[in-house]
Amino acid sequence: MPQTDPTGCPVPPPGSRGIDEILAAARARLDRLDPERAHLAHRAGALLVDIRPAAQRAAYGTVPGSLAVERNVLEWRFDPRCPARLPAAVGYHLRVVVLCQEGYTSSLAAAALRDLGLYRATDVVGGFAAWQIAGLPVLGPTPPLRPSHLAPPVTAGPAPS
Repeated sequence: MPQTDPTGCPVPPPGSRGIDEILAAARARLDRLDPERAHLAHRAGALLVDIRPAAQRAAYGTVPGSLAVERNVLEWRFDPRCPARLPAAVGYHLRVVVLCQEGYTSSLAAAALRDLGLYRATDVVGGFAAWQIAGLPVLGPTPPLRPSHLAPPVTAGPAPS
């Protein structure tokens, strides 16, 4: 049976770290960019990489010119040693600015890219939400397709007279 503390919470195993500690350690390694600085970096040639799932990009919108690479394949697409890398993953000097919805997952992802050797990888403070609030360019959102109640149903033959 797992051990619990006096409040009933599980006692963590020795050597484990909580997500807050992991996130703080990741961010300590990054020169994080506010949305305005990220926009300027992107305009100057940095790759702005949107790691959000497709459904989230459709629901909230995207940044024009950003590259969609979902989080679950990010390291494979940017490791210059990997045969599954993107054509843009040409070396370790590549400037990659990672964007998620609110700026949490992107910090962990940028730290993972640094672990691969991409020493200029970083992320956007506040993520896409902060980008949008700052009034920077966005596309969308793309509303889901829903049947229109205004159009008549499609029939096999001409409408009755």
